[in-house]
Amino acid sequence: MTSTQKHSLRNRIAVGASAAAVAATIWGVTALVTPDEGPAAPRTGTESPGGGNGPGAQPPQARPAGLPDSIAHASEAGGNAVNITIDDGPDPRWTPQVLQVLAEHDVKAVFCMIGPQAKAHPDLVKKVVAAGHRLCDHSMSHDTTMDKKPVAYQQAQILDAKKLIEEAAGGGARVEYYRAPGGAFTPDSRRIAAANGMRPLGWNVDTKDFGKPGTAAIVDAVKREIGNGPTVLFHDGGGDRTQTVAALDQVLTWLEQQGRPTGFPVRTDPDPS
Repeated sequence: MTSTQKHSLRNRIAVGASAAAVAATIWGVTALVTPDEGPAAPRTGTESPGGGNGPGAQPPQARPAGLPDSIAHASEAGGNAVNITIDDGPDPRWTPQVLQVLAEHDVKAVFCMIGPQAKAHPDLVKKVVAAGHRLCDHSMSHDTTMDKKPVAYQQAQILDAKKLIEEAAGGGARVEYYRAPGGAFTPDSRRIAAANGMRPLGWNVDTKDFGKPGTAAIVDAVKREIGNGPTVLFHDGGGDRTQTVAALDQVLTWLEQQGRPTGFPVRTDPDPS
């Protein structure tokens, strides 16, 4: 190769590298200014922009028309209604007791299930569905640092759990919501959920029942925080839920006395909260 040819080749390589750098810069700026239209729920943590593209990550699909990827709080039953949500099960000891309390008050709830728990207790998943409650995907391993992980990891946590829950439920039952562990939502996780038929689900009232503060404290938390919004967080998994079962009964009685109906969180309508 002549000196002139070598010089020409070096110029072409430099131009190509410069173009690639410009393209990468444009992509990065576009990614940074992409709007995040979903409101964050009180007490659900700060939404992270996501963990980036890990090995094998696939970009989230465009969500189906009419299913927002914003975080839901409002109730389908109207502005005065309350949404009861139950996390971390199903559990063979506590889920039946929670189901019994709900049945006694004729209340329907959303059960946010851990994938392996659903697989281990398909009879309980079927009972939840048979009683008219709705299913929610609460991930595979309840990793509260999901918002710091690659998109491929988030996608596997969400979609693998959805598959296990629906298989356990049988009969064509659908998982209708996705709740990030500890509220660790990202724009990517919300879009993945919505693209697969699940509305991201937040909460407004954190009963703190997971820490077993006492039945009275759990009930007081609901009364104190219900003004924040309609969606209340309880647990049927993660340990002894004696206080939760007792508090749930008292909370539902109080709601009846207050003339507050219960309902399901919105799925397809814009959420004004």
